[in-house]
Amino acid sequence: MKKSRGRTGRKRRRRKHLKSFMDGVNCSHKLEYIKLKKWLKERGFEDSNLRPAEFWGTGRGLMTTKALQAGDVIISLPEKCLLTTSTVLSSCLGGHIENWKPPVSPLLALCTFLIAEKHAGEKSPWKPYLDVLPKTYTCPACLEPDVINLLPNPLKKKAQEQKMMIQELFRSSRAFFSSLQPLFAESTGTIFNFSALEWAWCTINTRTIYMKHPHRDCFSLEPDVYALAPYLDLLNHSPNVQVTAGFNEQTRSYEIWTNSQCKKYQEVLICYGPHDNQRLLLEYGFVALDNPHSSVYVSADILLKYFSPLDKQRKAKVSILKDHDFLENLTFGWEGPSWRLLTALKVLSLAAEEFACWRRILLGDVSSARNEQQALATAAKICQFLIEETQHVLLQISQLKRDRENLKTHLALVEMLRSEDLKILQKSAEILCNLNLGTA
Repeated sequence: MKKSRGRTGRKRRRRKHLKSFMDGVNCSHKLEYIKLKKWLKERGFEDSNLRPAEFWGTGRGLMTTKALQAGDVIISLPEKCLLTTSTVLSSCLGGHIENWKPPVSPLLALCTFLIAEKHAGEKSPWKPYLDVLPKTYTCPACLEPDVINLLPNPLKKKAQEQKMMIQELFRSSRAFFSSLQPLFAESTGTIFNFSALEWAWCTINTRTIYMKHPHRDCFSLEPDVYALAPYLDLLNHSPNVQVTAGFNEQTRSYEIWTNSQCKKYQEVLICYGPHDNQRLLLEYGFVALDNPHSSVYVSADILLKYFSPLDKQRKAKVSILKDHDFLENLTFGWEGPSWRLLTALKVLSLAAEEFACWRRILLGDVSSARNEQQALATAAKICQFLIEETQHVLLQISQLKRDRENLKTHLALVEMLRSEDLKILQKSAEILCNLNLGTA
């Protein structure tokens, strides 16, 4: 009997142990992380609670080996571990940057350093960090045109602008890259190619922490606010947690404190800010499920489609909305149409005899029951149109996933964004249906 109890106890312990790791698979035994931890330790970083792990929902992240309470320090990364423009200036690139006119931007200096260190391979003192950086990114700038075309219109426009911005940075930096030839045996044209710059730009755009540095004359006037933070940058985002972060002048370390609890063996999550999914995809290359900050944008073109061009006051109404900034940031969210969207709809729905009331509507007053009802009915029509449009795009994505195997990862990301949009629109349609029933 004792024997069987012992076996049962072992089984229970094993089940408990397996349950602990169900959320994430510990990766700290992998050579790349062993080397990174050793490298960080040499720079003064001591940490016994965080472990690199692979998580089902978020991919690579950090797991805690002890329960965290509100107010606990998640991580304290010494200044010596941070990669900033000071790091760049103290490298062999420093003199070339200081002598180059017109001055390069802090962003370009960091991009150049990353490309040069990656090219240096084994000789780079930053190799243990470079080895754990992603090889590829999913920022819109890295997406194929066919995939970009499937994005919602506001994001599509920003994605195209992001792509053009990196192309322009590459074009305008060629002469500077050529000036670095004395430092390299190989041609700088081969080392500092477009894909290398795109990779470096995405690394800085998606992984840096905000850290303000004093302006130096060797840099352009663009803000110098970037710092790459090895290991700390493995922490993933959740819109549902709160943290406090900043550089601690006393400890000379960048620190993050949690304002929430985190159970033992769970993934430690931080919040990158109250961003909607379009912003998260644009800036970081991912989408958050059930993001409370997410919304679906209504363009001015879609909005105006539902109002007759024969309305004699239409031009004046559009002009009023434009002058008071009511043609931008019109959205559907988890709680239905935004106040801004309903206000724009109410102004556009004003009858000729009500037109003089437009100021009151912008302040939140009611013009008439008819006006309220028409605005809600139009909101429901727009919502239905966007639902159908989103469903059509989701169908296109599933067809493309079958035909274009090489685009599967990028398509899955856009599919996730569009599926989240669909959930929001369906929720808004339900809310509008109840409101329309209430006003009927």
